[in-house]
Amino acid sequence: MESVSVPLWLAVLGGVLAAWAAYDKLLMPALRWFVAGRANVVLEDVSTRLRIGIRPFQRTRRQILIHRLLGDPKVQAAVEQYAKQNKVPMPEVFRTVEGYAREIVPAFNAYLYFRIGYWLGRKVAQGLYRVRLGFVDSEALKKVAENATVVFVMNHRSNMDYILAGYLAAEQAALSYAVGEWARLWPLSALIRSMGAYFVRRNSKDELYRRVLERYIAMATQAGVPQAVFPEGGLTRDGLMREPRLGVVDYMLRGFWLDGQRDLVFVPLGLNYDRVLEDRTLLLSANPDARGPSRFWAIWNTLGFAANNLRLMLKSDWHRFGYACVNFGAPVSMKDYCTLRGLDFQKLSGEARKLAIAELGKHLMARVGAIVPVVPVPLIAWVLLGRELKPISELELKSAVETLIGKIESAGGHVYIPRKDLDYAVTVGLRMLLLRRLVEERDGLFAGHAPELPLLRYYANSIAHLLR
Repeated sequence: MESVSVPLWLAVLGGVLAAWAAYDKLLMPALRWFVAGRANVVLEDVSTRLRIGIRPFQRTRRQILIHRLLGDPKVQAAVEQYAKQNKVPMPEVFRTVEGYAREIVPAFNAYLYFRIGYWLGRKVAQGLYRVRLGFVDSEALKKVAENATVVFVMNHRSNMDYILAGYLAAEQAALSYAVGEWARLWPLSALIRSMGAYFVRRNSKDELYRRVLERYIAMATQAGVPQAVFPEGGLTRDGLMREPRLGVVDYMLRGFWLDGQRDLVFVPLGLNYDRVLEDRTLLLSANPDARGPSRFWAIWNTLGFAANNLRLMLKSDWHRFGYACVNFGAPVSMKDYCTLRGLDFQKLSGEARKLAIAELGKHLMARVGAIVPVVPVPLIAWVLLGRELKPISELELKSAVETLIGKIESAGGHVYIPRKDLDYAVTVGLRMLLLRRLVEERDGLFAGHAPELPLLRYYANSIAHLLR
């Protein structure tokens, strides 16, 4: 038998092609079959306990949803108009639109959402914070019709909001989020898409893209898919609630008919933290004159942050990052809202629609602001800032916090007091601020650390709207 020699490059090429064939024809089909089988088992399990069941739209194959989106009359009209205006061949425009559709449309998988995603979310949230469910308007929530399209509307303080809200709402529904371009990195994008999220190019001026996005959100809303939206459009940079940007809400209303069978219900959801992991970065980004750290220093600071917390763990001085609390408010039924005001968003266009959407945005943000939880650190930060840099004893601090709580509750705010013990709440909040050196102690007296006043103000601002 004669041996046959081949060039090394040909052998390597053959090996690569064989590996790719095994991946594409054997491994991926087997993995999809395994995950799909597990997903069906999970769907049977969760369907008996979810307040808002998995909609048929969420179970539809992604390719079918993409084809449905491409065949939408308004998308077709947008393609035709774009082709005429820009003198581009129709097939080329359709390829662009198909790319947008593939980028936007998720591929929801119940197994990944309820088994892997929920488990990871719970571990991360509880590992970093003492997670608490505060106020819940249970009676009002029970009145929401089972077939309604439920949209959780929330304030945006941290990227942890996605994890925290999804984890705490997992007993109610499988939420579909709009996520920014930061999450489009592979393989993170595949995981996020399988969790039911859809990608959004924020601030895009491309009319063709915006029409495809609008029609997808309208289709999902019309089909009853539970969603979550941050009307502020991005993270707060100074701790204050931002003015709403209502593009996504507008798109949702295009899938709602006042005389239809399905109501559109916005559920206000408020979040707050004793510590926001990105607080210094957010403050830095709010200052146009500040120079952000280089990528090297950003990585170095992250490693230093992790090492410092590991050191605290080893010394048994690590207390997680304080409390993270979520409140659920009374839902806003769009059928009731529109009937009361004599509105029909399907009949509104132009300036009249913009004004009506803006008014709705103010209404929703007022509802969200009213239920933002008040946790220990913002309370103490507010009191210390009111005294500027004048020292205060712990006893005086507790008395001032108690007075502040009375003002907030009389204004309808919801204060979370750990263990229902005010002394303990002030103690743990003060401990967090001392550990971060935002507050200094001298001879038993406490005062804000002068260089850290902007950060103290950031936390105090999270409850400022409740004290106006």
